[in-house]
Amino acid sequence: MPNDAIKRIAIVGGGSAGWMTAAALANTVRSSCSITLIESDAIGTVGVGEATIPPIKLFNQSLGIDENDFVRATQGTFKLGIEFVDWSNKGHSYFHPFGEYGADFDVIPLYHYWLKARTEGAPESLDTYSMAWVAAKNGKFNRPTHDRRQIQSTYDYAYHFDASLYAKYLRTYAEKRGVTRIEGKVTKVNLRAEDGFIKNIHLEDNTTLEADLFIDCSGFRGLLIEDALQTGYEDWTHWLPCDRAVAVQSTKSRAFIPYTRSTAREAGWQWRIPLQHRTGNGYVYTSEHISDDEVTTTLLANLDGKATTEPQQLYFKTGRRKKFWHKNCIAIGLSAGFMEPLESTSLHLIQSAITRLLALFPDRHFDPLAETEYNRITIQEYERTRDFLILHYKATSRTDSPLWRYSAQMDIPETLHYKIKQFRSAGRIVANDLELFRNPSWLAVFIGQQIIPKRYAPLTNMRGVDGAHRLAGLRRIMQKVVTAMPTHQQYIDHYCKAAAE
Repeated sequence: MPNDAIKRIAIVGGGSAGWMTAAALANTVRSSCSITLIESDAIGTVGVGEATIPPIKLFNQSLGIDENDFVRATQGTFKLGIEFVDWSNKGHSYFHPFGEYGADFDVIPLYHYWLKARTEGAPESLDTYSMAWVAAKNGKFNRPTHDRRQIQSTYDYAYHFDASLYAKYLRTYAEKRGVTRIEGKVTKVNLRAEDGFIKNIHLEDNTTLEADLFIDCSGFRGLLIEDALQTGYEDWTHWLPCDRAVAVQSTKSRAFIPYTRSTAREAGWQWRIPLQHRTGNGYVYTSEHISDDEVTTTLLANLDGKATTEPQQLYFKTGRRKKFWHKNCIAIGLSAGFMEPLESTSLHLIQSAITRLLALFPDRHFDPLAETEYNRITIQEYERTRDFLILHYKATSRTDSPLWRYSAQMDIPETLHYKIKQFRSAGRIVANDLELFRNPSWLAVFIGQQIIPKRYAPLTNMRGVDGAHRLAGLRRIMQKVVTAMPTHQQYIDHYCKAAAE
């Protein structure tokens, strides 16, 4: 058996996907396997800023990375959730928080008491009961406590950071642990005649690199998984029609908010990601309904600061590979598929792919059952994430432009249709296997997009609980706690301020 172990791994492509994979593999296999990463300096990165979701903390912790050092090195900031502006209709906004709503005071979930209070005329929005939002709207941040008796335990956080600096940070980490980087471009992929596995890759300087396992982190093109192995692509643009983006950096805004902002526009949406020294911005859109020049003009007219870079154009097709693992090749990152960055899932899909790779790590026999299981789990994860993104578009009342009229009328996957029916009927949140987004996230978007249940849970009227009094108490406690919190800027200045550029 020891002779069957993987001895050589080749990672094609750098960036976040390549270096996250290299770092995790180096940390896991130690010196028992050679790891080589091939990337080209000639292939640039956008680097306007990356927004993440809370599980990224677990990835960094698994590598033994110190949080303050990481935030400092990547010009990072903290993220308590995402504010959605003008999505359900113009003039309306809501917050998708990281964490729970309030603190349950009964066996009936808190939001059912909120629904009951709403029918009785209570004016408070659901956001009012999110500790993450109360802190975020006041520009405050502190790490949550682990003491479940305190309201400070009910929220979570993630990061904003410069993705190119994160890749650089992980490159240093990986190279210290034996990963070899080769500068160059892949010009040819050679397959074994007997079974179609990848034999080696040929570089533009005529170098040939052999490996047992190949990781494709080459981006949208999929040099290995698609160009060489032709696994096919499942197109989801009929559900998620945006196919382009324009991105630009701007000066740091005085409103140093600890959250991402997503503002719906005529033909898509605009992101705002605050870093320590600048802000990342972009407009994701459908080219069928607006010109590139119009998008650029709109984006530049709606920056919080002055543009510091030239706008960069990105092209993509939302969907996934039909196979993520095929033969001796595994696609990770954009080579595996693309989900528009509406809910900041890009790096998480990389992270979860790496986790599955390590859990199902092959030997040189490449058990086809491991490949089948990897693909099964990954397909489910992509489809559940897809449904969550579609919900933002489908549940809109906007009729002011072709994109929003189409989105409101389009057919949707049955899995999502069932979830909407259950929630609209009686506030039931039904979960599928391998859900990335948990009940509070679905609740935030259901209510935020103004899908209001016809009734609340019947047991709410049978418990003898004074829900209105309990809700008022929660509001007072949260406001008191937030008042005592440091500002986002104060927290960063004290613990993890980056060096001046």
